[in-house]
Amino acid sequence: MSDMPPAGSEHERDISQNNKLRRLTKNRARRTLRTFLKVFLLTIFCLFAALAGAALNFSRTFKPPEIPASPTFSAEESVSPSQEDGAADLPIDGAQIEFERFASNDRKESFFTFLIIGLNEGTNANTVMVASYDGVNEKANLVSIPRDSLMNVTRTGRKISSSYMVGAAGGRGVAGGVAQMQREIKTVIGFVPDFYIVIDYDAFFAIIDAVGGIEVDVPFHMRYSDRRQNLEIDIPPGLQHMDGKTALHFARFRKSSSGHRAITDYQRIGNQQIVVNAVINSLLRPANILKIPEFIRILNESVYTDLTLGNMLWFANQLNHIRGTEALSAYTMPTAGTSGEPMWYELLNAPAIVELVNRTINPYKKNIELKNLNITHDY
Repeated sequence: MSDMPPAGSEHERDISQNNKLRRLTKNRARRTLRTFLKVFLLTIFCLFAALAGAALNFSRTFKPPEIPASPTFSAEESVSPSQEDGAADLPIDGAQIEFERFASNDRKESFFTFLIIGLNEGTNANTVMVASYDGVNEKANLVSIPRDSLMNVTRTGRKISSSYMVGAAGGRGVAGGVAQMQREIKTVIGFVPDFYIVIDYDAFFAIIDAVGGIEVDVPFHMRYSDRRQNLEIDIPPGLQHMDGKTALHFARFRKSSSGHRAITDYQRIGNQQIVVNAVINSLLRPANILKIPEFIRILNESVYTDLTLGNMLWFANQLNHIRGTEALSAYTMPTAGTSGEPMWYELLNAPAIVELVNRTINPYKKNIELKNLNITHDY
């Protein structure tokens, strides 16, 4: 006699209901993440927009940026993983990857791409995104790459989050960190984005002090103490006026020291979204035009980019064409599962990535193909 429950049983209905609940929860979490990524990018360009608003009074026009020559990387450039700082570039390992199959005349008209790196405490890349702006159709796309993505490299620490730190080691600094990220991003999307923007995420909260603080409704008393990190979080519930330090604590909070109150990663993203939205609202106040010099100082201290001021102003002006629309779409790089313990690598889904890249951020008229990528599940 079978132990399986009969068809249409209460057991099967429970399984169906649980599966539906998982799908709804997953979709809600994805929407929250997409919203956060949108406002994160918009906050950066709101600074540019503030600059543009003032500069437009002194300049009649801004020219579109010139596309820089794409850097080329080869197996011969790889650094031995035995070096003390552990830096190592791509282990091409003889794979026949046609990285340089595109020429300048293959480019789409007025189509620009950006590598966005958000640093945590100036070292690890906790946020890695590739963005595109289509000037013809006035649309922007944002693709987030999971920080735990497994990269096909020989270096220690094979997650994309450690790429910047490895490249910057040995005195190579921002230039080395960006170059290493460009090498590794190229193996995932098939090309090197045109421009880069490196954001010191912690220092970025200095913007909150520059705009005079923000108002945030705190859902419960957030308390956390960690002597090793010299970290003390104590934020009462209710509507609070926050300076940059307090807002950073609010955005970082995961759980109380006693473990009594804890939030999920997606709730934490939601809190970050609240902070970024509050910053945007403050930046858009007319009075903050007078604080342009302070914004420039913050940009100089916490944002590293190869975009010139003229480039920024042109893109800021373009932002006016898409603001308030659904023309900015955000996606997450498709994965094929996780490696599990002990490393918890996110395994990238190459066929799905090809489809997403061609639909959103590919700056070329030709399609990116699987042979242009160098993705591995060998960990």
